[in-house]
Amino acid sequence: MVDLAKITEPLSLDRFVPRPGGPLVLEVDLTEGVVDEGPQNPVNQILNRRKQRYLDVLEGVRRGARDPKVAALLVRVDARTLGFAQVQELRDSIIDFRSTGKPAVAWADAFGENGDGNLPYYLACAFSQIVMSPSGVLGLTGLMSRQTFFKGTADKLDIQFDVGKRHEYKNALNSYTESGYTDAHREAVESVVDSLSDQLVTGVSEARGLSREKVREHIAEAPILAREALDEGLIDRLAYRDEIYADLLGKVREQHGSEPSLQFVTRYHRKNTPPPRPRVGGGSGYLALISAQGGINVGRSRRSPLGGGNVMGSDTVCAAFRAARQDPQVKGVVFRVNSPGGSAVASDLIRRESELTREAGKPVITTMGDVAGSGGYYVALGSDAIVAQPATITGSIGVITGKPVYGQLLERFGISTDSVTRGEHAGMFDGFEPFSDSEWERVNALLDDIYQDFVAKVARSRGRTWEEIHEVAKGRIWTGADARERGLVDELGGLETAIRLARDRVGDGPLPVRAFPRPNPLDQLRPDESSEDLSSAGPENSLAPWGSPMGVAAHLGLPTAGPLIMPGVWNIR
Repeated sequence: MVDLAKITEPLSLDRFVPRPGGPLVLEVDLTEGVVDEGPQNPVNQILNRRKQRYLDVLEGVRRGARDPKVAALLVRVDARTLGFAQVQELRDSIIDFRSTGKPAVAWADAFGENGDGNLPYYLACAFSQIVMSPSGVLGLTGLMSRQTFFKGTADKLDIQFDVGKRHEYKNALNSYTESGYTDAHREAVESVVDSLSDQLVTGVSEARGLSREKVREHIAEAPILAREALDEGLIDRLAYRDEIYADLLGKVREQHGSEPSLQFVTRYHRKNTPPPRPRVGGGSGYLALISAQGGINVGRSRRSPLGGGNVMGSDTVCAAFRAARQDPQVKGVVFRVNSPGGSAVASDLIRRESELTREAGKPVITTMGDVAGSGGYYVALGSDAIVAQPATITGSIGVITGKPVYGQLLERFGISTDSVTRGEHAGMFDGFEPFSDSEWERVNALLDDIYQDFVAKVARSRGRTWEEIHEVAKGRIWTGADARERGLVDELGGLETAIRLARDRVGDGPLPVRAFPRPNPLDQLRPDESSEDLSSAGPENSLAPWGSPMGVAAHLGLPTAGPLIMPGVWNIR
């Protein structure tokens, strides 16, 4: 079994705290939320110290499965900060924990009292026991994806949108150019929702021993009252928190003959994580875990220490790949991507560095998170293999660009402008005038060139012809399950699967996995020696307490970071 014990190495003094003597019951409270990627800056590590890292939870559960000191797992289930693919990855770790014979109990006050109960309950179905409070509700109401269209508002305001795209499924700006779904847009969304709904029904059916037809009947009747859920076999018990804890701790005490101790999984993980080894030195080496999140842009990665959005900067990610190639201890790379795409140039730069790393003899395996489409798929093309969860949103191999034209709106309010230009296309991307005929020629040339190159690189990476990839491209999104059927993904799974593939290709046994790069805090105090210096391309910090403006733009359906961007925000619940 894969040992994920060295995936993350957080700064901690926990190892100096005395450990509990009795059996451990590990706890996870998902109502507090999780973050997928921890900050690398030491100050940000302190500011975000109390936040649960998703990888810490995942790894702690897997470690606890094989630790004789760990007797059981107790999780307060919620999924408000988790996407469908993350829930599937966490489900896999819970199933692995249960395979050792240890009890794993999921409890919730309610599964979606006012909706959004699908993912929490889907996660709970991986446990050996599901408990809900007597006053709770099971909101297994089925999935929905809603799109808001602003064309009517734009028309009333005399705002025009000039949009060019390749091809019909690339619908990131349909919110402003259409009043509802186009046939292609509806087809793509229905395909994704159908695939995810089928995965939800299958997961509940297999876990609860119910037919798929019966599960669909329950979904049609939901929300389901607590007593109804118990009678129908959808949950195992009705109990309050005090009863749940007393029952499980009592069973552990009886089985082990000593008083059990409760401990959060993240704290357990940090206490049992060995201190980091020096960057250079002896040993058989390790696999480098390079994480990249957010919209893709040229430059350095950026993130807010106060909870804003992430930007995947090509400079930062490319520098990480170069450092991995140059480090003799790095034997291979696991590249974790969670991105809706963005800049075509930045995406290609990252793809190039990944490809160079693979050509240097160090295998690169890409593992996709909840979303890895358009530019988020492009960056994976340099790797040896692509791994995605069945619910990952990916594909979107297409290109789009456009601009709002609001000159008439300003005129309505008596606002006028004037300009002086030198060059026929000097005001091409200005918002006061629509594209001219000659400007449309350049826009179309740009779209054609990017699309042709994008499809060609996918075809080369996947060992297919341009025509074969074009048929599954055209800007269309796919779930990971559908993408695998169409040859865009190699295997279904998560981080564990990617690590297994990387170790198989390296062939040096069970190499440890480490977050990479792991810069020294002192690196930020000394001058950079050259552009080859890893610290010269380190992530920047952006104080954005209200979140990333890119996130607002994404919710409005605007292309936030470049022509290789996926449409809108994919949050299907």
